[in-house]
Amino acid sequence: MLSLSMIVRNEAERLERCLASVAGFVDEMVVVDTGSDDGTAAIAASCGASVHHLAWPGDFAPARNHALDLVRGDWVLVLDADEWLRPEARSPLRALMEQPQALLINLLRQEVGAAQSPFSSVSRLFRRHTAIRWSRRYHAMVDDSVAALLEREPHWQVLACGEPALVHEGYRPELLAASDKAARLRQAMEAELAASPGDPYACAKLGALEVSQGQHARGIALLEQGLARVGAGSLSERYELLLHLAIARSPGDPAAATALYRQALELPLDERLTLGARLNLGALLLRQGDLEEAAALTAAVTRLAPELALAWFNLGLIERQRGRLLEAIGAYRQALDLAPQQADAQRNLAAALLLAGDIPGARDGFRRAITLLERQGQPQQARALAQQAGALVRLDA
Repeated sequence: MLSLSMIVRNEAERLERCLASVAGFVDEMVVVDTGSDDGTAAIAASCGASVHHLAWPGDFAPARNHALDLVRGDWVLVLDADEWLRPEARSPLRALMEQPQALLINLLRQEVGAAQSPFSSVSRLFRRHTAIRWSRRYHAMVDDSVAALLEREPHWQVLACGEPALVHEGYRPELLAASDKAARLRQAMEAELAASPGDPYACAKLGALEVSQGQHARGIALLEQGLARVGAGSLSERYELLLHLAIARSPGDPAAATALYRQALELPLDERLTLGARLNLGALLLRQGDLEEAAALTAAVTRLAPELALAWFNLGLIERQRGRLLEAIGAYRQALDLAPQQADAQRNLAAALLLAGDIPGARDGFRRAITLLERQGQPQQARALAQQAGALVRLDA
């Protein structure tokens, strides 16, 4: 028997999609509402879930443990409302759960809108065992209790599903901007770090946030502190620390950033989990003029994650620098198929078409880029592009 375990709050817009994705796959759905004032609880009940209520305890771990205590299945799948299960993953997950020594199955999760790390690994499917509990204030996880259990009962196995199992849209920039999630995440991370000074996981998360918000000095200090203390077996934490430290070092010390990216890529992780380092190193090598390796790294990203528009755009930039205009044009078009509103891709496609001698195509491309810039509230950039492009082709023809 497989149980779904969830904690939710004001998720009326997303919850039905999540629950529908596991219909017929799980045998039981347990939803714990932590104080919604919208239709979340009613939607959960209408989808067949057993709905329970809990006053928000101020910490994700006790809330998740409360939900875990309510399920009855032999296995537990844990989802958030902004996630859903891919139908392609059902069969491989069932096969993995049938293995008698399987304790936990790590799931590959696609991160919609997260260009830096389009895939992550999450430990969300596990055998119901009295020793498995959630811990940590920020990004509560069962990993700590699983590690302790494996020390006592080493016959258990931790497995991984190679098929991407989950889709997550919670890191989309527009969703973060429309909520107080970023502020709540920072508060939780600061509390985690205060409780466990120097903890590599907390340093990785808070350090990355500081770097993304322009606080480079503190971010670098936290990332270096975490890197000095991370264990040899904590590969995902080490990768994240190296990745974000490289991002922070890249503007002022590209040589150091290059070395950090290379260290990250040497770790024995699923290639899809290292796409951020591959993509960033490729862009850095492009700026340094190392076009061959930049092309190889970026082309690898397009093979591993063909849905990633930024990878195709970067490949277009690299191929144009290599003088491979047809390949550049194809890459730009692929980027625009995935992200039609990307003005930079449209402008670069027009320039490549012009160099290839396609005057009508270039004219149309420049017009489209100008229109996109105007619609996106960038009138000065639109006028500048119109002036530049007008000197090369007749835009009014």
